[in-house]
Amino acid sequence: MRETITPPASLTLPVAPAEFPSPTIVDSRRLLGPNVYSARTGAVLEVTYDDARAKPLIDAWSLQAAQIIHALRWADAELHVRRGTGGASLFLAAPVDALMTATEVNEQAWVGAESPSPQRPDRLLVERLRDAADRERLTRPNLAAVHGEAVRRGLNVTFDDETLSVGSGTGAQSWPLDRVPVVDAVTWDAVHDVPIAVVTGSNGKTTTVRLVGAMWRAAHRVAGWSCSDGVWADDAQLEKGDYSGPAGARVVLRDTRVEAAILETARGGILRRGLAVTRADAAIITNISPDHFGEYGIDTVRQLAEAKGAVARVVGGRGRLVLNADDPLLVDLATELIARRSWFSVLPAHPELDAHVLAGGDAATVQEGRVMLHLDRVWHDLGAVDAMPITLRGAAPHNVQNILGAALLGAAMGVPVETIRYALASFGASAQDNPGRLQLYRFGGVTVLVDYAHNPDGVRALCETAKAIPARRRLLLLGQAGNRDDAQIRELARVAWSVVPFDLVIIKEMATLLRGRAAGEVPRLLAGELARLGVPPEQVELAESELAAVRRACEWAHEGDLLVCPVHVEKAKVLAWLGRLDEWGWRAGAPLPD
Repeated sequence: MRETITPPASLTLPVAPAEFPSPTIVDSRRLLGPNVYSARTGAVLEVTYDDARAKPLIDAWSLQAAQIIHALRWADAELHVRRGTGGASLFLAAPVDALMTATEVNEQAWVGAESPSPQRPDRLLVERLRDAADRERLTRPNLAAVHGEAVRRGLNVTFDDETLSVGSGTGAQSWPLDRVPVVDAVTWDAVHDVPIAVVTGSNGKTTTVRLVGAMWRAAHRVAGWSCSDGVWADDAQLEKGDYSGPAGARVVLRDTRVEAAILETARGGILRRGLAVTRADAAIITNISPDHFGEYGIDTVRQLAEAKGAVARVVGGRGRLVLNADDPLLVDLATELIARRSWFSVLPAHPELDAHVLAGGDAATVQEGRVMLHLDRVWHDLGAVDAMPITLRGAAPHNVQNILGAALLGAAMGVPVETIRYALASFGASAQDNPGRLQLYRFGGVTVLVDYAHNPDGVRALCETAKAIPARRRLLLLGQAGNRDDAQIRELARVAWSVVPFDLVIIKEMATLLRGRAAGEVPRLLAGELARLGVPPEQVELAESELAAVRRACEWAHEGDLLVCPVHVEKAKVLAWLGRLDEWGWRAGAPLPD
């Protein structure tokens, strides 16, 4: 039984590690929660093939898998195939206590399909797989029974390779997998869920998480949240680093201090492991931007939207799915998502939102410069956009979208309207509210704008904000992780330059995010695209790191300049260094301290 996460297929030859039984296997993994294929746990296998043989191979693969599942007597067989150019993935639902065996079932089904004359799975193979499933179950007794009972009771269930948890936050109970009690020994009366929200999308996820967390804190409740910057319970940071996947969600959900949970849920975690929760009170898809193509079978923006749409599975008919009506792809996708919807739009008149409100649905929009929230057929005025610190006096329209989505999400979780209004009036006034996200520094006669923009839509929004801020000259830091294809990397440069012609662009290397590319490769692609766009060579510089790029930006700066600094891998160092510049009383044109 094997499980391997491979680098993006677009950056590697389609040759699997030797431990797989076929060289055409790209990846084999378990999905521990609801996912893009199903609401059930299971295993997914990704393979490559000659497109000319696609149909007979996939038909044989599905048949082989179904026959093995039938022989193993796994109830309610469920198979789903997703095809792409030159490859496909097959998901098979499996019991929660036999998921490692399920990966081998999928692999052996593919091997059988590839044989010149596919036959029914032989008896010895089925017996070996049955023995493997029995051994796996012995290591995690009662897991399936307690998991199933919790789901039947409508409780959240979270588990990984070590621990099973039922309920969440103050109502959570957890056990090591090898010591899960029998169903009747669980004190079910003490198990309950706290309000849970799942936040996904391409841009604005972390800001939305922090906004909703601020609403709960304003309500004097202990909020727990996970995001790409770490994990928090109220003021205490529990983990540092990118915790926008299931691991971060589990830390929050298992913390018995937590009274409300807000979980950033990135595309990668959904595709690698599925969702960490089985139920939520609310979920949001902030927007969809072309990004990360070539990973885990995602080759189109539609497939990316469908992957993020998996959050609808945990909302179901009881909770709320909050969607951005200004994103045409989400408007189209919504017809396929089974969930009660709430819409938001920055436009005062929007066909989808207007029809939804007329039917009595919840919504949020901007009318005459004020944020308006529609709940239970009543409009609530949440305040003037320009008075909300996070909008930079209206210069940051993408944060207006974040405000609208967060207001609906908070309301769906049970935050009172007055508390939402209070939080929006104050969030962003302190640098600690949303560090690294549209964070504005003014010192030494220079304005510095730090953000996490990392894809074309995010960079466009950041540059539009920069364009709206008065400045003598403007400088931009530009960089990208290596796990994007060449076209996506070049698009980043095109988008930035199309919004405002910067006086200097510093292209930064991010050595920890090369993701299979050679050092200097991404900066060369960005510099080449800027040159193709006609940017003079004297307006483009290279820097060996983000901190080095920010130092160079400050060396270049004169009084009245604006430095636009998307920062990703060295955010803590950059923010600390900028804070010290302010404390030291540094002025533009003066030497920089070490």
